[in-house]
Amino acid sequence: MKAEELLKSIIQRIATGPDLSKDIAFAEARDGMQAILGGKIDDVRAAIFLIALRMKRETMDENEGILAAILAMSDKQQVDVDKLVDLGEPYSGYNRSIPISAFLPPLLAELGLPTVIHGLDRVSPKFGLTHRHINQALGVDVDISTEQAKKRLENPAIGWSYIDQASYCSGLHDLVPLRERLIKRTVINTVETLIAPLRGKTTHSILGYVHKPYPPIYAHLAAVSGMDSALLVRGVEGGVVPSLRQKGLMVSYQGEEEKDRVDIEPKSLGIEQELRAIALPQGLSVENDIEALAQHTVNLGKAALAGEKGMFYDGLVLAASLVLWHTKEANSLPEAAAKVKGILDTSAALKRLK
Repeated sequence: MKAEELLKSIIQRIATGPDLSKDIAFAEARDGMQAILGGKIDDVRAAIFLIALRMKRETMDENEGILAAILAMSDKQQVDVDKLVDLGEPYSGYNRSIPISAFLPPLLAELGLPTVIHGLDRVSPKFGLTHRHINQALGVDVDISTEQAKKRLENPAIGWSYIDQASYCSGLHDLVPLRERLIKRTVINTVETLIAPLRGKTTHSILGYVHKPYPPIYAHLAAVSGMDSALLVRGVEGGVVPSLRQKGLMVSYQGEEEKDRVDIEPKSLGIEQELRAIALPQGLSVENDIEALAQHTVNLGKAALAGEKGMFYDGLVLAASLVLWHTKEANSLPEAAAKVKGILDTSAALKRLK
């Protein structure tokens, strides 16, 4: 069936109202999405496809099909490292707080875990402060290829990289203007953090979530994507850094099998904070002050990597400890926290900011 005929058939079934809409098969979701990524479908039909799926609620087969299409159109590289950490942060960024996670990659690299983080400039629904903005402010080349990112990860003196969606899946990145016009979240927001264009001998997906039903869904999709494990963290703004003030649930998976779940109490790691996250500075907004916010984040991040105590330091301790524990680089969270503090207090990770 030709691409336009396939999308017409799919839309006729998925966009027929709350009671009559029908689910589509994995292969149809995959082939429909590949046609969109390949530029074979006009924007109107592509938009109806994405919105209709969201309104009827995507099935797991549909999620898997969309993910498979994106994976097939992505440039993937095998990295020669034993363990690779893939940080799946929200691509739409942060609009209420400072993303402490931006400085996890060099810290984890110094702790012996090569780490990749990925994203793009801006996208719906939040159009917030993203990791691309922060890495630009840091002076890092944000437009490198997957091959160049692979070399950074394999370089013992660096061990981390940012890679942009435009570099590893241009067809998906080309949909950013359409997504802006759609306003609301679509299935793309759900699966794009699971692409992981760079894979180690074992690859550990670290993902944030907000809503309670999501951990098993994300774990299943991470396994389908080919990742070896997944850590699901109930983090601030859907990111991988939990609240610094109250308990937050984390769930650890090996493949699709749940191995552990812990309500992490920040105080158990010596973290005593009155606020859950670092608020954006008064008078600055993501609508008007992205460059200033990115530079502010860089200043805070460098200070934390240099051992300066505070909320940024504590956020790095909390999130990095979870990753060390999940990847079995530490036997307990207190042991992991001690390792992280040891690195931060010696400023050792600062030299990796290049």
